[in-house]
Amino acid sequence: MVNYREILRLSNLGYTQRQIAASVRSSRNTISEILSLADGYNLAWPLDPALTDQALQSLFYPERASRLERKEPDYQYIHNELAKDNVTLALLWSEYCESCYSEGSTPYMSTQFCDKYRKWARLTKATMRIKHKPGNAIMVDWAGTVLYIYDPVTGESIEAYLFVSVLPCSWYEYVEPCFDMKSETWIACHVYMYSYFGGVTRLIVPDILKTGIDKNTWYNTILNRSYSEMADYYDTTVVPARIDHPQD
Repeated sequence: MVNYREILRLSNLGYTQRQIAASVRSSRNTISEILSLADGYNLAWPLDPALTDQALQSLFYPERASRLERKEPDYQYIHNELAKDNVTLALLWSEYCESCYSEGSTPYMSTQFCDKYRKWARLTKATMRIKHKPGNAIMVDWAGTVLYIYDPVTGESIEAYLFVSVLPCSWYEYVEPCFDMKSETWIACHVYMYSYFGGVTRLIVPDILKTGIDKNTWYNTILNRSYSEMADYYDTTVVPARIDHPQD
């Protein structure tokens, strides 16, 4: 789709039609035509945020807009698929596009697809907002998929494991690739993490993993000795996720 809003914005800033055409990657004839149509409708920058590129196209070219009847995504299906491992909105959008092309219909662009799903999820309360206090907890785990580091000289591939930590309030992250998942490596990653964040949270929330948790039942949690000593040193507390509840 032509970037109508950007064309009007650049024109308002005094750019020539040649410069605008190079910036938005449209022909000079297209730029001239759009500016002429905008003058006819007395449109000038700044525009109302609700006047999107799609709305401008419907205004300037109503016959063209009528042909672009886009297929509405199956939001419930998208929501169910996102609960599976390694499924992303980008992957589901590609699948949605293939379905549209096979039926001869027009798909939404990626940004529209994601925005419409999030709006559906918000209105249907398909997702739940969890409030987190700043600095209260940090969530740590090994990422589920093994990575491979390739030596460009020898062609050798080495397995790497991704340590991931997230501050849930700000979504600030620390990620580090490691060559093993030993207890020493796990604790070292915590040390580097605290140095990177510049502070220590009140709680550490790991998944139930053998690297740091020896035993976790409904009634008793036993930490690995080294992990427990690290928590004592940093004056923090380890509170593992519940059994079979890694979403915690």
